[in-house]
Amino acid sequence: MAAEGEVSMHYTTDDALSLVGFGRFQTLVLAYSGLGWIAEAFEIMLLSFVGPAVEADWGISGAEQGLISSAVFAGMLIGSIAGGLIADRYGRRTGFLFTAVVTAVFGLLSAFSPNYASLLTLRFVVGLGLGAGHVLSTWFIEFVPAAKRGTWMVVFHACWTVGTILEALLAWAIMPVLGWRWLLALSSAPCFVLLIFFPLTPESPRYLCSRGRTMDATVILERIARMNKGTLPPGVLIFRPEKHVDNNLGTSETALLIAEDNTGIEEDTSSKSSGIVAFQALWSYDLIRSTFLLWFIYLANYFTYYGVILLTSELSNGKRRCASVRTHLMQPNSGNLYRDVLVTSLAEFPGLLLAALLVDRIGRKRSMGGMLLLCGVFLAPLSLQLGEGLVTTLLFCARTCIMGSFAVLYVYTPELYPAPSRNTGVGITSSLGRIGSIVSPLVIVGLLESCRRKEAVFVVDLVLFLAGVACALLPRETKGCQIQ
Repeated sequence: MAAEGEVSMHYTTDDALSLVGFGRFQTLVLAYSGLGWIAEAFEIMLLSFVGPAVEADWGISGAEQGLISSAVFAGMLIGSIAGGLIADRYGRRTGFLFTAVVTAVFGLLSAFSPNYASLLTLRFVVGLGLGAGHVLSTWFIEFVPAAKRGTWMVVFHACWTVGTILEALLAWAIMPVLGWRWLLALSSAPCFVLLIFFPLTPESPRYLCSRGRTMDATVILERIARMNKGTLPPGVLIFRPEKHVDNNLGTSETALLIAEDNTGIEEDTSSKSSGIVAFQALWSYDLIRSTFLLWFIYLANYFTYYGVILLTSELSNGKRRCASVRTHLMQPNSGNLYRDVLVTSLAEFPGLLLAALLVDRIGRKRSMGGMLLLCGVFLAPLSLQLGEGLVTTLLFCARTCIMGSFAVLYVYTPELYPAPSRNTGVGITSSLGRIGSIVSPLVIVGLLESCRRKEAVFVVDLVLFLAGVACALLPRETKGCQIQ
């Protein structure tokens, strides 16, 4: 009986957040992190407009133009891992400070590039900063109560779509008048806004607890309670509930999320070894299967997302020759380019709405797997000759589904990994996913230029089917579960 009374005088971060609820504090955190997501969308989407303009101004080849985008994605491969390790070792605030400083400074400097080599180098460094952008999403999710975590993460992910639309509008206004250098400079503005408000941002209480700093975490939780006009549970904050862990895969959803070695938790783990510990946690018995499956699911989502964009460019202009795919994709002085980006970006909003409706009702795994398979269903008829209206409808629906899957994936991944290795896990999986964004243009464009549309559609559908199966094989469902 005494033991039961003692347990009742403790509470976890999830207990505290569930009691105070989602309020003014989380809204401000959402605004800040969402601005960071918009900033990342700016820097990615401007590649569609800057590359062709640089090719026209400097007379570079199509291959050299493509290297500008490849340099950014290569930087993101490295930045995703580096940002995750920094955030797990030195704190979430340090992680997104890294992404804001690097992206803002080098994004602005790239507007003054005197030649192609300097532009390529600077955009690579911008990619390093962009790759660490996932820290903002994990920082936000660590403040959200468990009950509505999925829905609010989908709302956060909508900031990406807002960013793509705003960048297209900005490019439409700036490019014809002032040129690509002004677009590069102005697109870095959101990151400078992040730096201005950085001193006001709080550290994640989950991270603080994982480092043994429960008193500091309590101070932040008290601040959340005051701003949300709520109260904290009675008792003392602890890192995790008293052990009720079952390490057998599939027997307890919650237990698997909080099963982790306690060594070094009560004391502040040395920064020298924490990065290694975070990396090793990905290969633990409880996580290794999920880690490998998530690597493929991320790769499939990135591959399909850019594959659908390429198929849209090809199939929306069926009268042109197959070999002019790249020419059609990038027309720097054509208003059609800006219009097409706007229209296709609008298809992402229904996907986000669908994800928001499903993620906290039927769960993460079913939502992801179902939308991936449904995306394949919508793409399959495109291997045939269809009317323009039907093609547009199918592509719109496919874009909707792949965006919805992406949104749920960004909910599921940070929920899966414990606080000490959360950003490392998200960083490595998203980094490997970037390989899909690099491979997709090579495969899809290569097939389309050879007039092999059926094969291109088949490849994308095969990847989607395998990703749907991988979702079903994930051992854990995180809907409604506590996270560290």
